[in-house]
Amino acid sequence: MREELLHHLRQITAEEKVLLQGHSNIQKEIYTSGQEFVVDNAKLLERGHLIEIRPHTRFAHFPRHRHNYAELVYMCCGSTTHIINDTEKILLQEGDLLFLNQAATHEILLAGKDDIAVNFIILPEFFDRTLSMMEQENVLRSFLISTLTGRDSQITYLHFQSNKILPIHNLIENMVWNLIGKKPGINTINQITMGLLFMNLSLFADSMTTNQSGNYEQDLIFRILKYIETHYKNGTLTDISTQIKLPPYYVSRLLKKYTGQTFTELLQRQKLQQAVYFLSQTTLPTDDIIQAVGYNNSSFFYRIFRDKYGCSPKEYRTRVQNI
Repeated sequence: MREELLHHLRQITAEEKVLLQGHSNIQKEIYTSGQEFVVDNAKLLERGHLIEIRPHTRFAHFPRHRHNYAELVYMCCGSTTHIINDTEKILLQEGDLLFLNQAATHEILLAGKDDIAVNFIILPEFFDRTLSMMEQENVLRSFLISTLTGRDSQITYLHFQSNKILPIHNLIENMVWNLIGKKPGINTINQITMGLLFMNLSLFADSMTTNQSGNYEQDLIFRILKYIETHYKNGTLTDISTQIKLPPYYVSRLLKKYTGQTFTELLQRQKLQQAVYFLSQTTLPTDDIIQAVGYNNSSFFYRIFRDKYGCSPKEYRTRVQNI
């Protein structure tokens, strides 16, 4: 991160000055008005704003809490230790990202002067433009979005060891720069930047999932979903089970637990999404598209396509062209 940004984030805040004067506890009234420690976005966001940043409070143990918003923690330098859902301990090192949705409980051990982290406070509606700008939906992106917003996912956090992924750092730095500057009309740029961040996280997901024991199932889910995304034409449950050295029944149970769908349902969803991409972005005949996405039975494809989209592939293509 650029030194001028780090210089800004290193400054001792009014809250931290109180802590350095001998007060050992976080002032909860800064974050919440309720008895339960739920950090309230109304306390941290300016009225009408969908996203804000604030440096993580150092010099004190930040007690167990939840948020009524989605939080993204970026480790600018140094490190911090986070306890998620009372059991998962995560060491966040320079360049790492931690996403938390509203269901996660969160605790942060004491951070020192040079442990600089920035917290993004994000309302779910901020992601509307992020979703709309994505040219092609896929299983992994959907999984990231559902996890971040708390919809249709059992996973409440995502940890990315992204210290060596330069595009991630550039995109985060751009958002930090924009949010510190508070220039008018910057919200659209930040939403688009967040979309680019999600696309890069999807691209580099394999290299960024952690190997910590607490994230074992999360890592497996990422590998399985990435497999579905890239092997949608001929992928099988047996093949991915062999690759990750686990029995098919265990893979099926994981998918049902974390996505609510079976391997076959996820594979079919990916095939249909790829077919939609070909219909909207190419002039390939429908029969060629059916073969390209791995279906041999055209009647079956037409039936499931209509069930999903309410029209035939030809009607879908015409509709997209008219738009």
